[in-house]
Amino acid sequence: MEEQTMKVLEECSSGCKMAIESMHQIREYVKNEKLAGVIEDASQKHCKLEERASRELLRHGQGGKAPGKAAETFSWLTTEIKMMIRDDSRQIAKVMMNGCNMGIQSMMAVINDNPEADRESLDIARDIVKAEEDFMEALKPFL
Repeated sequence: MEEQTMKVLEECSSGCKMAIESMHQIREYVKNEKLAGVIEDASQKHCKLEERASRELLRHGQGGKAPGKAAETFSWLTTEIKMMIRDDSRQIAKVMMNGCNMGIQSMMAVINDNPEADRESLDIARDIVKAEEDFMEALKPFL
């Protein structure tokens, strides 16, 4: 149970950190005030979720896990290339929605692969999935 709990919490922490970094990275390209607000709201929600995951990791005697360098670099390069090609609200929404989709897949995989994790860690992971789904829904009007 403890090992599965740690896997879930580490994925929650690193996933939120990657999401927050992506949202910060894309801010310089956002010209639409409403879209900027949607992204800021999502960033704040992810910060709160990452804090929850980090608190639980500390309670279990562990520190947070940083996103893998390869994944982080790929995410950064992908965003930069896409934004150089086209930096309008539609493209920004698409980039953010792709990130949400990856986040949902990764969280659902860790939930399904670690059914013996403690309730709090699984609740955090499910809350991240919900936050990603809500963010995607909020981005739809910008497509």
